[in-house]
Amino acid sequence: MNTHPNFEDFEVGYDIPAKPGMDEADIQTPCLILDLDALERNIKKMGDYAKSHGMRHRVHGKMHKSVDVALLQETLGGSCGVCCQKVSEAEVFARGGIKDVMVSNQVTVPAKIDRLARIPKLGARVLCCVDDPANVADLSAAATKHGTQIECLVEIDCGAGRCGVTTTQDVINLAKLIDAAEGLKFAGIQAYQGAMQHLDSYADREGKTAIAIGMVEDAITGLKSVGLECDIVGGGGTGSYYFESNSGAFNELQCGSYAFMDADYGRILDKDGKRIDQGEWENALFILTTVMSHAKADKAIVDAGLKAQSVDSGLPTVYGRDDVEYVKCSDEHGVVADPNGVLKVNDTLKLVPGHCDPTCNVHDWYVGVRNGKVETVWPVSARGKAY
Repeated sequence: MNTHPNFEDFEVGYDIPAKPGMDEADIQTPCLILDLDALERNIKKMGDYAKSHGMRHRVHGKMHKSVDVALLQETLGGSCGVCCQKVSEAEVFARGGIKDVMVSNQVTVPAKIDRLARIPKLGARVLCCVDDPANVADLSAAATKHGTQIECLVEIDCGAGRCGVTTTQDVINLAKLIDAAEGLKFAGIQAYQGAMQHLDSYADREGKTAIAIGMVEDAITGLKSVGLECDIVGGGGTGSYYFESNSGAFNELQCGSYAFMDADYGRILDKDGKRIDQGEWENALFILTTVMSHAKADKAIVDAGLKAQSVDSGLPTVYGRDDVEYVKCSDEHGVVADPNGVLKVNDTLKLVPGHCDPTCNVHDWYVGVRNGKVETVWPVSARGKAY
């Protein structure tokens, strides 16, 4: 799959927000822009960290939904593959050249299982999570039908309260079923504690992760007692990767938001009480927006409203400025408090989205910028892939 467009076929403002070589000032808004220098530093930093701690890093593709970003994480950050949440996302990444793709979720609908079983024919290793014995038989039947192999991880509910089993005996029982099933391979354990990733306090996150680590250690011991080894013990996010990587139990991280960083993640604190977007990671993703009206003296209206972002985790922040504040939004408009009247019509602002994952999913393109110039334009390859 060639993810790079032939830009000669596109016109700025109709098909794409920018073309390589353009000045940043000429980018059409609202759109997503990537600070390529910051992105590359983030990717390399996490890759170096994982390598130095003897960990694999399976990057979370549900965050950016981009084959190009995933390939950059592979070449620059040494990632071992991607995880995603939907079969449709997995298909996009496999067609785009990613050779190791995990659906870090349950796949239970017959049509989706059938599609999952066909992904290895694209040349990719494919994995999924299991928490139900009946699902094992269905996955086995599909893999056997297509002459492929699906690798399965038993998911442990280690605190998120969503999918996953809660006892070591359940882990063992499912692993034994998978190991005995035609067309399947027991690959290990999935133990991502998503509910605590955004807790502000480092100590609170550490405490929640310690519970997860204990559950994983018990499961590994139980599996060894019946002769089963784990190739993958996966988990760890941007808010906790340092705990899992030093646990001695996990061997694979699944961090996603570190690469782009958003306002909600940025607020959480490191062990020294410092925001993680003020040293640990850099903001690399922004919504570029333009002031379209300043008819009211104390506020500017910008063109990035609800349809340009997700505000489930809070409103965006205005990057690099403390004299103005994004305070409200409707479908097509954002309200920026401007008490001193410093903004004027056609000024642009860079917004740090509250939540990067769903924000990226409502855009078609990333505009990569370096030194004030557009260097690249990447499609959001798996945008809208929800099934």
